[in-house]
Amino acid sequence: MVGMADSEPSSKCEVTKRHDPPMTSLPNGGPSKRQRETASRTRKTLRRRRATNAFMVGVLALSAVLATIPLILILYHLLKSGLSSVNVDFFTNTPKPPGETGGGMYNAIVGTLMLVAMASVIGMPVGIGAGLYLAERKGTKLANTVRFLADVLNGLPSIVMGIFAWEFLVKPIGHFSALAGAAALAAMMVPMVTRTTEEMVSLVPTSLREAALALGYSRARTAMTVVLRTATAGIVTGALVAVARIAGETAPLLFTALGNQFTSYALNKPIAALPLQIFNYAVSPYDDWHAQAWAGALVLIALVLIISLAARAATRGRIDLGAD
Repeated sequence: MVGMADSEPSSKCEVTKRHDPPMTSLPNGGPSKRQRETASRTRKTLRRRRATNAFMVGVLALSAVLATIPLILILYHLLKSGLSSVNVDFFTNTPKPPGETGGGMYNAIVGTLMLVAMASVIGMPVGIGAGLYLAERKGTKLANTVRFLADVLNGLPSIVMGIFAWEFLVKPIGHFSALAGAAALAAMMVPMVTRTTEEMVSLVPTSLREAALALGYSRARTAMTVVLRTATAGIVTGALVAVARIAGETAPLLFTALGNQFTSYALNKPIAALPLQIFNYAVSPYDDWHAQAWAGALVLIALVLIISLAARAATRGRIDLGAD
């Protein structure tokens, strides 16, 4: 019994020794050799990581600067070449006959606003409705087909869309018109708004849908009053970006709206537009028209800038869709 009692402490000591940590401190409390080596390797690794991080941040900053240089150069050249022609007459007068100086682009500004407004009225409801359907009916054959076709239309060249609009909207009627131009622009807007709406609606938490359905809402009412309202900020942003894009399109209008040297408010007649008038003035042999073309481009860029700022303002107070 005594021998057995004496053997127990020794076995405990052996177990304690086997579980000692591999790195022990020195009697005076200082770090051991292995701890110093580990700390040294960590310092070297940390220096390398910091150097790598500083290098990549510099590369990304340089990329950001290079990405903005083209826009800065374009704005500088537009201001240099077109600012001198931007005056009150430019916004209030119609073009002068060829060879005469002066005049303005009032007809083109009005035409652009009319075309963009009509295209938005036609294209936005269709695009938002299609996007809402794609988000609510994921996985169905119709949704997959519509999503694929929307992606194809997004990559379609604008001149192809113009030829298509001429074939089905202008040729059967027998003449160019503002309505045909607006329809062509709306056809370009629909796929962009559709995909943006789908992405924004997909970010709405499922818990919101479930809460509305638990309260007795139908699925359609839930989609229209809860889901769509929650994703409004993102949808508005996508719609304004689509408007900014179609505002500067020229090719579809060459085959549909054609252009007009006079101010026209009729929907069934040719209408002027800034992109069309800029193109016509740029290829003309008159220096005064060249200057007005630069001024028109400057006004068009300003219009796109205003729309972009409106999109930023619309999303400033948006709801975080990723939060439950």
